[in-house]
Amino acid sequence: MAKFTAIVLALALGAASAFAPMRTPAALRKSVISNMQEPHGGTLVDLFVDDKEAAIKSCTKTIQLNPRQLCDVELITNGGFSPLTGFMNEEDYLSVVNDVKLANGLLFSLPVVFDTDDESIVVGDKILLKQDDLEIATFTIESKYLAQKPLECLNCYGTSSIEHPGTLMVAMEKGKYYLSGSLEGLNKPVRDFPCKTPKEVRAELPDDKDVVAFQCRNPVHRAHYELFTRALDDEKVGKDGVVMVHPTCGPTQADDIDGTVRYKTYEVLKEETANPRVIWNYLPYSMHMAGPREAIHHMMIRKNFGCTHFIIGRDMAGSKSSLDGEDFYGAYEAQEFAESKSAELGVKCVPSLNLVFTEEEGYVTADEAETKGLTKKNLSGTKFRKALRAGEEIPEWFAFKSVVEVLRAPGNGIN
Repeated sequence: MAKFTAIVLALALGAASAFAPMRTPAALRKSVISNMQEPHGGTLVDLFVDDKEAAIKSCTKTIQLNPRQLCDVELITNGGFSPLTGFMNEEDYLSVVNDVKLANGLLFSLPVVFDTDDESIVVGDKILLKQDDLEIATFTIESKYLAQKPLECLNCYGTSSIEHPGTLMVAMEKGKYYLSGSLEGLNKPVRDFPCKTPKEVRAELPDDKDVVAFQCRNPVHRAHYELFTRALDDEKVGKDGVVMVHPTCGPTQADDIDGTVRYKTYEVLKEETANPRVIWNYLPYSMHMAGPREAIHHMMIRKNFGCTHFIIGRDMAGSKSSLDGEDFYGAYEAQEFAESKSAELGVKCVPSLNLVFTEEEGYVTADEAETKGLTKKNLSGTKFRKALRAGEEIPEWFAFKSVVEVLRAPGNGIN
């Protein structure tokens, strides 16, 4: 890792009891796969029940979901986290933390856990999970164990420093207990942006073409667009392949633009470009900023949504220290880790081109610009935000006009 700091979490380690592995509900259904990509583990999970009223009446307690939990529940019940059918028990949790795999040996890079500080919750409880007044899912508690937070942070984030936003989240936001057990889906969460299920996305993807996923958590600017459209020319991608731009619109870093605002920028860009080889969908996912581990997590999720390829960006899902701004991960660490797991996961990695804008030839690779002696133009993120706030002109080689207009709208983005 590029950075390991000495600030260590003061978190209690405790002996946690072992429980039986997570069971698979008899009602688990295998969806019809509409394209060539097999779901992770072989089965696309769909946990939604037909008799919602009976499921709700069977519950003994109620919990209001926070935004991160809401994303996790949605991705478990709709199959985005296949093969999971509930939150991880201690055996799976520790296996993922220590060995990057479930207890059964299947590759899985980040723990999916439900946290609480509630002492009254016990094994056997059936909890109704809600988003305000909307019933989202039922959760049957099968085990309750102490989170091993220092171990989780060090192994998953590469550091135990609270300068890292993911480690800070685990330390300060999550409860001391993790609960495991099976879920039943009742309703999709209500959001300002539509989030299709893996089954719905797969039904719209081509049956016989490669699908290249592009993950982002920021507005798409010109360089991003050039990057993911040129990915279709990579030698690993078959003829007539398509790109699925699949931004995460859930919780992310504190200084990132709000997910609803980001969604608006994607929608106007979709209309402006109208590219038939680019498909846009939105993911209800809570970012961890876990670098290499999270790159694998994103690949697995997009596999479940039907993607065959994944673009690995420079310092993907990386983070900087909140104190001195140093990177926690190497620039190509995520790419190297993803490539090492690509065959096992069954998703091909497409490298992210290092593109620069030149006066003579527009966007080219940095190597090509250097070889030809082209004149490069640059606009830093800091200068871009300053120009946005000041109402100054933003060069169209850097940002799409439609995206800039959304960001400048009152209450949207950087003001």
